[in-house]
Amino acid sequence: MRTSFNIPDEVVEEFDRVWQEQEIENRSRAVREAMLEYIEAHSRLEETAGEVVALIAFDYRHHDVIGDLHAVQHEYQDVIDTTSHTHHGEWCLESLFCRGPADRVRELTYRLRDFDGVRRVKVMVIRGEGE
Repeated sequence: MRTSFNIPDEVVEEFDRVWQEQEIENRSRAVREAMLEYIEAHSRLEETAGEVVALIAFDYRHHDVIGDLHAVQHEYQDVIDTTSHTHHGEWCLESLFCRGPADRVRELTYRLRDFDGVRRVKVMVIRGEGE
């Protein structure tokens, strides 16, 4: 199947640099691998139930969303144990160490993704029920 996407030039340039350095045969193969990784990461989050310990990391443009992000974090303080924050110019990197029901951690993750000023949100489930 052929498809097209609107992606900023600088993201495509960086993506091309990375897959070429890794000697992947072509951009289509690299995109396919990236999509599979995305599916695996998000399917795991969807399938997790019960109590979890998780790390949510995200980067964002500070001045665009800081007030709204803090409001969301206050709404989910029942599952956020610890936060870590660092600055890199106008961008910030934040880590939320969470413990609680998987559905609450999942909701928090999706809320963080709702902001245009948030560039990426990554989740690592450290322990799920039955693991």
